Amino acid sequence: MNSKKMGLTTKIFIGLILGLISGLILNNMGPSYFRDTLLVDGIFTLVGTVFLNAIKMMVVPLVFVSLVNGAASMSDIRKLGRVGTKTLGFYLVTTAVAITIAILLAYVVNPGIGLDMSSLVKSEPTIKEATPLVAVIYNMVPTNPVAAMANGEMLQIIVFAILMGVGLAALGERAKPVVDIFDRLNDLMMKMVGFVMLLAPYGVAALIAKTFSGLGFAAMVPLAKYMFVVLFALALHAGITYSGMLVAFTKLNPITFFKKFGPAMGVAFSTASSGATLPVTLETVEEKLGASKSIASFTIPLGATINMDGTAIMQGAATIFISQLYGIPLSLGMILTVILTATLASVGTAGVPGVGLIMLSMVLQAVGLPIEGIAMIIGIDRILDMSRTAINITGDAICTIIVAKSEGEFDEKVYNSVIEKKSIA
Repeated sequence: MNSKKMGLTTKIFIGLILGLISGLILNNMGPSYFRDTLLVDGIFTLVGTVFLNAIKMMVVPLVFVSLVNGAASMSDIRKLGRVGTKTLGFYLVTTAVAITIAILLAYVVNPGIGLDMSSLVKSEPTIKEATPLVAVIYNMVPTNPVAAMANGEMLQIIVFAILMGVGLAALGERAKPVVDIFDRLNDLMMKMVGFVMLLAPYGVAALIAKTFSGLGFAAMVPLAKYMFVVLFALALHAGITYSGMLVAFTKLNPITFFKKFGPAMGVAFSTASSGATLPVTLETVEEKLGASKSIASFTIPLGATINMDGTAIMQGAATIFISQLYGIPLSLGMILTVILTATLASVGTAGVPGVGLIMLSMVLQAVGLPIEGIAMIIGIDRILDMSRTAINITGDAICTIIVAKSEGEFDEKVYNSVIEKKSIA
């Protein structure tokens, strides 16, 4: 019975197609009560707004609980010492590099230039004043964390959540009951995200139909350019950043890595979930790529929790895309805020499908961009979600190999045994 159920991905694609067709048909119709009042400003606005509000509702509790839960589990890092420092350093640096690549590429391609969507937003988007970098940094520390949560000040929430998580980790066994509560709250947040994503097919259909009813075929080219930016940035990050670091730190052949890690990337692509791919990633890194179990069992689960380079690339590209759609220029300070916010938010981005969009809404809010812009990308995001998940787990594996080799816990013979295994088969 379950095998006959239609998956969420299929439903979202159907919603995208139906919304696209409906929007284009309505765009070719003349003004009428049925089109404008009943459908576009009625049903489509209602369903789309409910879905967007549901996403907004999840942002603050999801980020806070996920980050507290993730930081509280860092007690293992203190035991592993050097391994923990290397792993965290790798993940944070590559995430910052990933989003920088996406932003630079987006400014080269300019996917949102030439299409004006400001007329589709009820409230006029406000352009934030350029904030000095020093102010961005000291404003990260909240004077009132409760007020920060109420006002959706995401950088302040992130800092407070990480500090609370580190405090819980430092308390050790005494804080275990509180850590257990946050662990269960994290499960609850994931379940609630699942409920919200059940609305996605309907929200996608309504948002896309409303968008294309006003823009028609004019919206197709910018959307295709946005997809190109994300996919090309993912390819650059895997082919240059990851491969370059593998060669620089280990002198290993990256082609061998991708040949042997390919099946795990395939699983990640099909499931769009780093968490669901975790067993396959662990098995591949240990048995086919030569990393020791003691290193892999630490770096891979940690990476599935905090290493979201692919998601950071989407957030960077989408932020520039949406800012161009609405004609809202981003200052250097705001771009640095995007990089910082998305890098820190990657710690709280759970490895399950759909959460990246909720994190994107947080990044948009951090720089004053209208969350309605998500309507343009949510329909195609499932394709990009699958692609960026494959890049996420690739970063986990590369990090594991680099750390394992630096700690003398790497078997190079296993890594290079691909030809022997093929001949045996």
